[in-house]
Amino acid sequence: MASNDKTPAAPRYHDGAAFFDMGEHTLRVPMSLHAENRERLCKRIKNRNVPSGSVVLLQGGEDTTRYSSDMENVFRQESYFHWAFGVLEPGWYGAVDVDTGRTVLFCPRLPQEYAVWMGRIVQPEEYRARYQVDEVCFVDQIPEILRGMTTGNLLTLRGTNTDSGKTTREAAFEGISQFQVDNSIFHDEIAECRVTKTKAELEVLRFASRVSAAAHRAVMRKIRPGMKEYQLEAIFQHHSYYHGGCRHQAYTNICGSGCNAAVLHYGHAGAPNAKTVGDGDICLFDMGAEYYCYTSDITCSFPANGKFTEDQKAIYNAVLNASRAVMAAIRPGVSWVEMHRVAYKAMLEKLKEANIVQGDIDEMMKVNLGSVFQPHGLGHLLGLDVHDVGGYLEGNPSRPEEAGFRSLRTARVLEENMVLTIEPGCYFIDHLLDQALANPEQAQFLVPEAIARMRGFGGVRIEDDIVVTANGMEDLTGGSIPRTVEAIEEHMAQGQREEEMFIPQLHAQEKLGH
Repeated sequence: MASNDKTPAAPRYHDGAAFFDMGEHTLRVPMSLHAENRERLCKRIKNRNVPSGSVVLLQGGEDTTRYSSDMENVFRQESYFHWAFGVLEPGWYGAVDVDTGRTVLFCPRLPQEYAVWMGRIVQPEEYRARYQVDEVCFVDQIPEILRGMTTGNLLTLRGTNTDSGKTTREAAFEGISQFQVDNSIFHDEIAECRVTKTKAELEVLRFASRVSAAAHRAVMRKIRPGMKEYQLEAIFQHHSYYHGGCRHQAYTNICGSGCNAAVLHYGHAGAPNAKTVGDGDICLFDMGAEYYCYTSDITCSFPANGKFTEDQKAIYNAVLNASRAVMAAIRPGVSWVEMHRVAYKAMLEKLKEANIVQGDIDEMMKVNLGSVFQPHGLGHLLGLDVHDVGGYLEGNPSRPEEAGFRSLRTARVLEENMVLTIEPGCYFIDHLLDQALANPEQAQFLVPEAIARMRGFGGVRIEDDIVVTANGMEDLTGGSIPRTVEAIEEHMAQGQREEEMFIPQLHAQEKLGH
């Protein structure tokens, strides 16, 4: 195979086509993925009856430094820009002629000193071949090139991300006042494009999910009571980067053990996965790697010592029942809000069997008892952002108002090729338990002795990445994560056996060394 591998992690070539990979042990992603995305985008915009000669303009991400220092952060491309162009470097712009699909990229004009510190300066023609576009010019040529491209509107990206509440960065350049700018159309059309994935995108998401699944399995084999939570995080990050080429993590990893497993966004700066894992702890590890800016998001829950207690088994099986109920119900045309309701009911059924709640399940649903144990939403869209865009675009169902339901990141009706997480959970959070016990409508269904016993338990979450298919769904990991109590215990026991075999060998090598 002929290849051009002079620039690490840059697209390479095979039979004249460009692709990205991180080595032959990783996934090869064709640059045609982005050409297909641009074609889909232009088709949607044309349906909005924009003036002939209109051009889409996107601005990519920029290098940033740490506060006032010159220490650079590791660059990761802005997601909309990556979706459209696949450019890996900072400081770029991209333009697409809506009528013809002609694509022009604009790269920074770098000074000669750049080569001393940062390596060879790549010329526009090489970039053109690398990114498989019609032309590459310099950023300072944007006004000149756009004057020759557009006789209609310049369509720029401006809209609100319904997860973060932040506004997208609208493209701007010196001389933009010369053009007729329309920022009212582009955002919703490109966001809607990102809601459903192409076959090429699904392949990248499968790879990211399977790399993360393998890293989770490694953590489960290697965990031992007495380790620090961050040491397990380090195993995950090492495995996903070393074996999968995933330089970035999709989000700050959550490695909660014991009571920390009930802290939904544990792992932040104030609680940096720093606890020592106890022998009887339940562990909730929510970690996902990112490959070529495409994300994964997987949660595994298991006992630190490899053997479930009866309480741990009961809670785990309640969550597993919810997960499987949702998976069995998913298909195009169903409401995500209804899937959330399915999860609550399935979980409460198992909690009743465990004598943690009591009474009629339908009556529990009427008082929203499920939200006491699972205050977060069932899951979210997944793609180039871990909480991917499009959840509450105009024209789709609005956000529900009930506790738990209002935390759903979308209320949409499911469509084929949507990628989502399914992540039911059950947690024992003092604040929520106290509120429920003080509310007669909910308190009547709680078994007080069981609730008292479970305080400090932590929590369980099971999270899988799935794509909606024509007749149901596909687990993007290929079912490669042990999910039943029995499968988890056997997998962890295998890791313990491997260690028992390894330690005598290590001692023998140490003796030989002396």
